[in-house]
Amino acid sequence: MDFLSVNRTLMIATYLFLGFFIANHTITGATKPIGVCNGRIADNLPSEQDVVSFYTMNGIGKMRIYDPNQATLQALRGTNVELILGVPNGDLQSLTTPSTANNWVQNNIVAFSPAVNFRYIAVGNEVEPSDPASQYVLPAMQNIYNALVSTNLGGEIKVSTSVSASLLAQSFPPSAGSFGATSSTYMTPIVSFLATTGAPLLVNVYPYFAYIGDPQNIRLDFALFTAQGTVFQDGALAYQNLFDAIVDAFYSALEAAGGANVEIVVSETGWPSTGEAAATVDNASTYYKNLINHVNDGTPKKPGKAMETYLFSIFDEDQKGPAETERHFGLFSPDKQPKYNNISLS
Repeated sequence: MDFLSVNRTLMIATYLFLGFFIANHTITGATKPIGVCNGRIADNLPSEQDVVSFYTMNGIGKMRIYDPNQATLQALRGTNVELILGVPNGDLQSLTTPSTANNWVQNNIVAFSPAVNFRYIAVGNEVEPSDPASQYVLPAMQNIYNALVSTNLGGEIKVSTSVSASLLAQSFPPSAGSFGATSSTYMTPIVSFLATTGAPLLVNVYPYFAYIGDPQNIRLDFALFTAQGTVFQDGALAYQNLFDAIVDAFYSALEAAGGANVEIVVSETGWPSTGEAAATVDNASTYYKNLINHVNDGTPKKPGKAMETYLFSIFDEDQKGPAETERHFGLFSPDKQPKYNNISLS
């Protein structure tokens, strides 16, 4: 179904919903640094052009994609949508060759710049230290960065990698956050690179997974931003939600790894609408609404510092798995109908 052909009632519901999900949208005078990930592991999605049109027609100003999909990059020309462009894990080894990295940058960045507004290059997604590909992440980052510098784009486009909370050997309390012995060997050189180049660490933050992994010790209201008052005190810092606790644990780990000046961009966060006991439309709606209202507040370690955050994902992806929840993280169904009509600006 084409977006332009939906009836007036659905359009109104869609615009109300998108009020919470647009990047750079102002609510009570505050700019919300929100983007939306564009995952495409599905066989029933709109075309790349239709997806980009869906973003731009509704004011979604930030997008993350997971590979240099040429049709998406073509569709993004002239839109000014800020882009996180991913390097698939399977491509990391080849990019340890400088000439290959140079060609990658020429074909996927230079060929589209400045018509496409590249913001970050995510070199690998959630690569674990035990993964054979881990040895290729930093060399690939360095080669892509050098290639960008050679084309005078090194100051405009930051090169990073996207990591998961599994890299934290300790996350509680947040002030004790650390990568641990195994992860530190992998992460410390990467943190040094980020600190030197002024790039942020891209972090995928999922309170949902933390909650279902330990529901006896993690309260649902703490994960959904609905806890009343302080849930736990960490020295002088008071924590009322799990999202802040995870982000601040990463900030502590960065500090311990020599990256006190490295910022964090939340490159994914979301809540599924079905598949587990806690995966419901009501819980997902609550999570998104409260998260978006919160991101400008910063965290206890970084109060008042708006957190650039990308919601996962724009559409449900029917070919993900193996868990059923993996197929239900979309903010919209593949036919572009909003899943959370009850969320509004009022």
